[in-house]
Amino acid sequence: MDPSCTTSSVNGFYNFLNQGLDDLDRSLLSHDFMSTQFLQTVLSSLRSFHSQLTILVQKLHLPIGEKWLDEYMDESSRLWEACQVLKSGASGMENYYSTGANIASSFDGYHHLNPQLSRQVIRAITGCQREIIALEEDNKSLMETRIQPLSLCFNENMSTVSKFNGFNGFRGVLYAMRNVSSLLLMILLCGLVYCWPSSMFCQGGYEGNAIFGSPFMVSITRLQQRMANEIGQIGGQPGILLYEFREAKTTMEELKLEMERFLEYESEVDIQERIERLRSCFGLLRCGVESIIGQLDDFFDEIVEWRKKLLDMCTHR
Repeated sequence: MDPSCTTSSVNGFYNFLNQGLDDLDRSLLSHDFMSTQFLQTVLSSLRSFHSQLTILVQKLHLPIGEKWLDEYMDESSRLWEACQVLKSGASGMENYYSTGANIASSFDGYHHLNPQLSRQVIRAITGCQREIIALEEDNKSLMETRIQPLSLCFNENMSTVSKFNGFNGFRGVLYAMRNVSSLLLMILLCGLVYCWPSSMFCQGGYEGNAIFGSPFMVSITRLQQRMANEIGQIGGQPGILLYEFREAKTTMEELKLEMERFLEYESEVDIQERIERLRSCFGLLRCGVESIIGQLDDFFDEIVEWRKKLLDMCTHR
């Protein structure tokens, strides 16, 4: 996305959103679904959209003391709260990937399986599986108590064109950003916290909306539908959808089956490849999640800076 020529006007901002959403749609096709790499791209887009929104506000010469500032502050507060939940979900994975790495390390120094090691690994994997269940239950509770009140849904209650032209078009821009932010936050929450596939990304589209430009609304609807289709293709089960999380979970379950097969048949099993894959899966999960947490921390700093900048602008104009 090139913001240099897109933030000087309301129409230019809609074009910027349209381009960014199309870029995300292409990114979804070029990465593993819900991978940390894709989610970092989503988060980068969210940050970029809000940064350009702040720049646009400064160019619109909005009246001091009017309701537009309250509306902006409300939206940035909603964004802050949702990102706090995202960070809680991401940070909650630390015990999981640390335990997984310890399971892989428990094979160090062993060239052959023995019953004692197998039972030890099975117990550790069973404990880790219980951690997954507890983590997802905690995250489900987070979604119910802290995210549902934020109403991260697509608001299709359209008002008059004149209302959305208010404050030199800013009210329409903020409405558009609220819907874009809702979609991107739900993508991030599904990956990092918890997802109810049956109820997410299923809202109606905006193709016939007369208030905003068609390209922008088509782009947001296409990304929304693409997410719903991709979730359906991976089984549509509730829980944490992060790709690296699911891969580590599957690899760990496969290793446990191998251990149980060894105990049952007492035959030699070559598990070295599975151990290396387990080590790799948890390593990738850790690196990806830590990168996202770092990006969220930077985003918190930016939100504070944007709010202060607009308050200062209204105070010193």
